[in-house]
Amino acid sequence: MSGDQVGLEVGRKRFLHPGPLRWLRASAWMVVLFVLVSLVYAAVQLRGDPLTQSGGALGVLTVAAICLFGVILYAAIVRATEDRWPEELALRPALAELAIGLAIGTALLSAAVGGLYLLGVYEISGPRPASAWGAVSMAIQSGVMEELMFRAVLMRLLMRAFGVWPSLVIQAALFGVVHLANPNATPVAAAAIAIEAGLMLAGFYLVTGRLWVSIGVHAAWNFTQGWIWGASVSGIPVVESWLVSNPKPGAPEFLSGGAFGPEASLPAMVVGTLTAVVTLWWAWKKGNLKPRADV
Repeated sequence: MSGDQVGLEVGRKRFLHPGPLRWLRASAWMVVLFVLVSLVYAAVQLRGDPLTQSGGALGVLTVAAICLFGVILYAAIVRATEDRWPEELALRPALAELAIGLAIGTALLSAAVGGLYLLGVYEISGPRPASAWGAVSMAIQSGVMEELMFRAVLMRLLMRAFGVWPSLVIQAALFGVVHLANPNATPVAAAAIAIEAGLMLAGFYLVTGRLWVSIGVHAAWNFTQGWIWGASVSGIPVVESWLVSNPKPGAPEFLSGGAFGPEASLPAMVVGTLTAVVTLWWAWKKGNLKPRADV
């Protein structure tokens, strides 16, 4: 981003042009775009739970193809309706930022599980032979489609309509709420997801102005949690994993996360919240906590 382009690109033309009721136009467009992207995500989910029905390498390729279609569809719609190539999907930095995100996500989730082990509330066994295909499929579909839905659509257009702080709170809250549909979910688990993940992933998007780091962090967080450490992923028990991690009997649920898994634990809350604070501060220093000015 050049020095004379301070702020995040959230759309400024056609449906989002300056003028009366832009907040209403942005909100309505957000709903329409969210539904369209959700339909693609639904197509992925119709294949069943990848953690129990991996489909092997073909399953991964199928999931990746549907997600790629979702990304292309989003880009094409934004190009046609907002008169811009979506900066949030800029291709040149994609590979480097995905790699950075994958490394960060792996490190963050491992730090959380390490904290659980050091606190004495988790037991870890293994390694054991296990297929990773299901975990890879799950990581791709959650990383790509959920970041498109919650950061590129909800957060971006809420920011256009109401500013950064309402957009941060609303997208994080909704991100937590949708996880209430998962097995073993509780209000505490949903609140943890909203704070540690909803704010953290939004922070990476605000820092870069692109989705790639957020996608990498999200995908690696889930893969590391499910396949490497063998812990429940957002309440969904894993079948195939390299290691096996479970709360010790009698461990306090607020420390261990209980049946929902590490994401509802105190160590994950600390790791995710601290990361969110750092990324949001960094985004503020870059001037990205406001939409780019209309010109």
